[in-house]
Amino acid sequence: MVPIGTPTPKFHAFLKRGVIHLGTFQANTLISMYSKFGSIEHAQHVFDKMPERNEASWNNLMSGFVRVGWYQKAMQFFCHMLEHGVRPSSYVAASLVTACDRSGCMTEGAFQVHAHVIKCGLACDVFVGTSLLHFYGTFGWVAEVDMVFKEIEEPNIVSWTSLMVGYAYNGCVKEVMSVYRRLRRDGVYCNENAMATVIRSCGVLVDKMLGYQVLGSVIKSGLDTTVSVANSLISMFGNCDSIEEASCVFDDMKERDTISWNSIITASVHNGHCEKSLEYFSQMRYTHAKTDYITISALLPVCGSAQNLRWGRGLHGMVVKSGLESNVCVCNSLLSMYSQAGKSEDAEFVFHKMRERDLISWNSMMASHVDNGNYPRALELLIEMLQTRKATNYIVHAFVILLGLHHNLIIGNALVTMYGKFDEVTWNALIGGHADNKEPNAAIEAFNLLREEGVPVNYITIVNLLTHAIIGNLTLLDEGQQLHSLIIKHGFESNDYVLNATMDMYGKCGEIDDVFRILPQPRSRSQRSWNILISALARHGFFQQAREAFHEMLDLGLRPDHVTFVSLLSACSHGGLVDEGLAYFSSMSTKFGVPTGIEHCVCIIDLLGRAGKLTEAENFINKMPVPPTDLVWRSLLAACKIHGNLELARKAADRLFELDSSDDSAYVLYSNVCASTRRWRDVENVRKQMESHNIKKKPACSWVKLKNQVTTFGMGDQYHPQNAEIYAKLEELKKIIREAGYMPDTSYSLQDTDEEQKEHNLWNHSERIALAFGLINSSEGSPLRIFKNLRVCGDCHSVFKMVSQIIGRKIILRDAYRFHHFSSGKCSCSDYW
Repeated sequence: MVPIGTPTPKFHAFLKRGVIHLGTFQANTLISMYSKFGSIEHAQHVFDKMPERNEASWNNLMSGFVRVGWYQKAMQFFCHMLEHGVRPSSYVAASLVTACDRSGCMTEGAFQVHAHVIKCGLACDVFVGTSLLHFYGTFGWVAEVDMVFKEIEEPNIVSWTSLMVGYAYNGCVKEVMSVYRRLRRDGVYCNENAMATVIRSCGVLVDKMLGYQVLGSVIKSGLDTTVSVANSLISMFGNCDSIEEASCVFDDMKERDTISWNSIITASVHNGHCEKSLEYFSQMRYTHAKTDYITISALLPVCGSAQNLRWGRGLHGMVVKSGLESNVCVCNSLLSMYSQAGKSEDAEFVFHKMRERDLISWNSMMASHVDNGNYPRALELLIEMLQTRKATNYIVHAFVILLGLHHNLIIGNALVTMYGKFDEVTWNALIGGHADNKEPNAAIEAFNLLREEGVPVNYITIVNLLTHAIIGNLTLLDEGQQLHSLIIKHGFESNDYVLNATMDMYGKCGEIDDVFRILPQPRSRSQRSWNILISALARHGFFQQAREAFHEMLDLGLRPDHVTFVSLLSACSHGGLVDEGLAYFSSMSTKFGVPTGIEHCVCIIDLLGRAGKLTEAENFINKMPVPPTDLVWRSLLAACKIHGNLELARKAADRLFELDSSDDSAYVLYSNVCASTRRWRDVENVRKQMESHNIKKKPACSWVKLKNQVTTFGMGDQYHPQNAEIYAKLEELKKIIREAGYMPDTSYSLQDTDEEQKEHNLWNHSERIALAFGLINSSEGSPLRIFKNLRVCGDCHSVFKMVSQIIGRKIILRDAYRFHHFSSGKCSCSDYW
């Protein structure tokens, strides 16, 4: 007989001797028992000694690992199970997802479990699905939350609640209310957690009337007396500036927890009832309720006044005593309190004791010194903050607002006196920081602030802004042209760095004519200038001119470098100049001593692949002097798509999957090859493979900038206010180009549908929608610039050519590969791209 209670040492010893004589069922029972008692080592011992195991053996031990918090061990054991071909139960899969969630550092593990769940057909299981909902919601993946919920066949109220919690956690409160309305409509009973989430969402929306409607349902269901619902009501009323209602709910509570006290204290502070919040805190202490970091953080901001500072110092003592000094939120509140009280020394003491600081910490400390007139110390902190590289997103606010440079001449004088060139250096850091973090508009805004403050504009600032923020961003061409005007105004056009940056900007923003307009005379050009010229010519489809520029450069005695050859080989590739490209590649190392790099090899594979010489391209890869990377195989796969070589495409795709199984472009390119050869079953297999790896195709989109407004369109976009006009314009364009001889090339519609539907799909391409929108909203005869994130298809290319001829407009289309200049029915790429 198995003894009741915790197993004794004698019992363990007995089992160690006799476990091999136990049957599988009895051993599984022991594993389960040990796991429940937390004796996981003994459970594993029983498992290891079992002569035969079944799925229950593996699942019971896995559950034990999760129960005792051995999350890493559980993940390792899961992989071990898969290696032995054992299928985890839905309960174990759900537990393992929960383990990944609780650990906070096992997101990859959760993805692996999810992939296996899909493979095993458990994605529809409500327990597994609910665990995945909680995991993805916690980590902010809202799209995955939607995807997981749609897979659950019969969601229960727990899974519905997890869906709402996931939305609420990520600020999607409107979605929470949408789910709630659906549940009400379907007559589904909402439990305590669901109602608490809905009420909190009403508070976030600051919609008291909606909150009252929900409250009516809460009272009818008898949930208004539960602690979690009452806590949510307090928070909701507090956010809606109804402190009296919040107080009534709190006073009527028969039972309260820490969250209850925190909610009423926070509500009081939010509504300006500072003294009342301190009274509630006194009552909280009297009832021996546990205070936490939320309690302290809520109260400290009201203690910055002279009369309440003693409360603040008392709270500071509690922080030290309770070990909350490591909590950044609490320390930031202390900094704010001491700053309000004018106690910079106390704030400095807290600041230096902090193990970790965020932007709020730095801003609070600098604000304290600025408010107290200690500008040099504020400046020291700013420089120290810059050195930590934690200030990139809000550095403009920290510098301009907190230090008051936009109106305080004393600080400006202090900067000049103490740090000399600090102004220019710091502003360059601000602009460069935003640009490096792909925040071009913020970088331009910082530059405008610099000019408003009267800080001298130097060439470094200009180059910084052009190079990192504007170059290649088609929507910022106007800003680039304004910068060019400033360059001329300040006499910087003779500076080689500025000149090259301006040329590069025009070349990458689609204005090849402006590149020639500012191009220096041949003998005055630096090597960098020649490289930019050759690159711009190649990018815009002027391949022969790119070659001519290269030879003119050589005639002047300049030696090409690796950048020169990348541009030159790219020109040959996009121009179909196979023999010339191979000759240049050969001369690169033999004649000019330029070492072969992976970029040059990719150009050669692209050169051979576009020309249909796929066997030669494969042979070249096998003999490459450098190991092939994903760029190499992706280039070969793209060539296979053009020429419909399914066998070689499979090889290239396999190599890409080995290098990076999460690369969506590899799956999409291979799927397109299958579709172009009408292998629809293979297309479906690729789609399922992407789903099993949770890989999503990058959606195609196009955008156009008109009247300083950037408008973006997706495939078949139906959401623009001018939707009816846009599609009417598309029908008009379709009619006039048909009359001119247009016949749709439906081979570019890679779906298994009839011809009529294929043509309809082609006319839903995002670049055509952007074209129609641009024609409607731009002046007649003006150039139209459109940007697309993927390669333009051949049928769209034909449409753009015919439209440019019939309506007499120049259209510049920048796709993922190059610029296309459409004019008078022709394209600069000569239909080879």
